[in-house]
Amino acid sequence: MTSVTAMLRIFDRYESEVRMDQSVKPPAMYDTFTERFPRLREAWDVIGEAGKAGPLDPRTQRLIKIGIAIGAMREGSLHASVRKARSAGITREEIEQVVALSAGTIGMPSTVAVYSWILDLLK
Repeated sequence: MTSVTAMLRIFDRYESEVRMDQSVKPPAMYDTFTERFPRLREAWDVIGEAGKAGPLDPRTQRLIKIGIAIGAMREGSLHASVRKARSAGITREEIEQVVALSAGTIGMPSTVAVYSWILDLLK
């Protein structure tokens, strides 16, 4: 792959990520908190950017983040991940498959709980 082709791929990926991230605003409390603690926001942004570096496309990254939020049983993180996924065009069926895949790892009761957390976001 030429350096120009590589740069175009990076630009396309960046442009896709920007569109995905700009369409969903964080909760107001996030803004309040990060205004009070701007260095934590800076650190959070660096962590987020570092995690995006690699071969996975933004769509796959978003589905993985849903899976991580499910496995960690983080309801707020799951809500944010599902909202971002939906705004990026990820379908209800794809998100539901991630939930279904979690059953073997986190168990049926936790899977049902997770599904109940996101059901209103899937409409």
